[in-house]
Amino acid sequence: MPCNVVVLLSGSGSNLQALIDRNSASDSPARIRAVISNRADAYGLERAKGAGIDTALLEHTGFDGREAFDAALMALIDGFQPDLVVLAGFMRILSGDFVRHYQGRLLNIHPSLLPKYKGLHTHQRALEAGDAEHGCSVHFVTEELDGGPLVVQAVVPVATDDTAQTLAQRVHLQEHQIYPLAVRWFAEGRLRLGEQGALLDGQPLAASGHLIRS
Repeated sequence: MPCNVVVLLSGSGSNLQALIDRNSASDSPARIRAVISNRADAYGLERAKGAGIDTALLEHTGFDGREAFDAALMALIDGFQPDLVVLAGFMRILSGDFVRHYQGRLLNIHPSLLPKYKGLHTHQRALEAGDAEHGCSVHFVTEELDGGPLVVQAVVPVATDDTAQTLAQRVHLQEHQIYPLAVRWFAEGRLRLGEQGALLDGQPLAASGHLIRS
């Protein structure tokens, strides 16, 4: 049986496209069952429709508070019977109830080498700090914002003439490599969340996750 994946997004869906491209092979262990957005103008919905994937729209503006929205979102997601929920630029802070409901089967990608630069504007913050290296991280989601156990990180060197835009472009390329990799590991049964952190092939991953250098 394939691993049923539901993707949540709010924007262009470039990471979704990377997942679609990597999972298009007939022998892929992952199947993107549905793509859900909280924004009607999210281009990721068009990407999903173009690939023949079910889509759903649930706009947060119609709900009285985060808990009400998250409860409706959980009901919508669960209708697709997901084995894994993937956050791909979903611009919502999720409630504790939501995160606990999907514990161990909820992944996120973040554009920094966590635990550095949680939150927004990560590329500019890395430049302002004078960092020699920057990158992106896939992690299991916990109730700590951008703080769950790390699965895989991609490291890119920072050039002296980098701007936030040029650095972001190189980081995005790495995101499109490591997110499909993490999803495949999960779909193959190789990646799991244990009591002490992320496990790959039954072995604890380092605190930084699996490191890939470009």
